[in-house]
Amino acid sequence: MKVDILAFGAHPDDVELGCGGSIALSVKQGKSVVIVDLTKGELSTRGDVETREKEAKRASDILGVSSRINMNFRDGFFVNDEIHQIKMIRLIREYKPEIVLCSAFTDRHIDHQKSSKLISDSCFLSGLKKIKTKTSNGINQLNWRPNKIYHYIQWNELKPDFVVDISSTLNLKMKSVMEYKSQFYNPKIVKDNTPISSKNFIEIIRYRALNLGRLVGVEAAEGFNVERFPSIKSFDDLN
Repeated sequence: MKVDILAFGAHPDDVELGCGGSIALSVKQGKSVVIVDLTKGELSTRGDVETREKEAKRASDILGVSSRINMNFRDGFFVNDEIHQIKMIRLIREYKPEIVLCSAFTDRHIDHQKSSKLISDSCFLSGLKKIKTKTSNGINQLNWRPNKIYHYIQWNELKPDFVVDISSTLNLKMKSVMEYKSQFYNPKIVKDNTPISSKNFIEIIRYRALNLGRLVGVEAAEGFNVERFPSIKSFDDLN
């Protein structure tokens, strides 16, 4: 199954928070998108795996993605090694994405920057034909390297290399984020507070999108960082 975009997150809710508006926009534009969560978020202070799975399903439906996959890596303890890379290479070769979206280069949460490097390295290695992999049915896979890798911005306030206008999908982004009720502010819960369960966290996520939009003259935007300079064929390609 070939898709246009594979969107990776270390935990369920990472993708929605970082690039949910861009995903919803891509779907509206007719692109096929699959979300891949590396872990089930089993170490999260709040909620549980079963609840997060249900929340992720509802969020995926809101964004309109083709499917959602969980790699079942160990939350907090997955590493960028051959074992994990081979699993990622198989997935990349199965879906053959043109574009990969993944975690920030650097972030407060160690899983985010670990996953960023793991995914980037796996995309490169997936293009090497001498690395042999097979499908679950035992069929040899062809090498495949995504054309573009874009890193969405998470907790740390990184300066984006470019932004995507999500004015038309900001509400879908926020609706998908709010499906993760187990993770965010609840006035009935006074213990087990986390950085993302603070009273103003959701407001901050929305404000970031509005502020990035303000800077480029649109209602709302999401920022991304790149590993190599993007190219254009004409100055008219830039807004």
